[in-house]
Amino acid sequence: MTLPEAVATHPAWIGHWIQWLVFGAFILPLTLTLWRKTRLAALLALLTGMLGAIGTGWIYENMGYVKLLGLPHIILWTPFAIYLRALMRHGNLPKLARLVVFVVLATILVSLAFDYADVIRYALGDRAPRITTSG
Repeated sequence: MTLPEAVATHPAWIGHWIQWLVFGAFILPLTLTLWRKTRLAALLALLTGMLGAIGTGWIYENMGYVKLLGLPHIILWTPFAIYLRALMRHGNLPKLARLVVFVVLATILVSLAFDYADVIRYALGDRAPRITTSG
């Protein structure tokens, strides 16, 4: 079973959330290339998104559909979220750029809330696969 197939076994809202996540954390940040002050944020979004996908895929392939899948997001997005917050606070951004950064940051923070909860549960011993991924 592929990771998208495993995700599809959950309620529809999780699939909708993942679609939003792809848009809000991977596609929307590309618009940040329009402004000089946010180009680094666009590059970091692309880099953290690619590395996070690779890390999540590696964990899935090696451990299955476990609560630890959010660990790459925690490692990569926590510092990126801090950077985005600082950019909003001190970046003197145009209004539209500020709105895009806000939406990206909000999307990442919601994802991180799920990811931290899952990884903490995993660390506390909840290591059962969410679903069986073989067969």
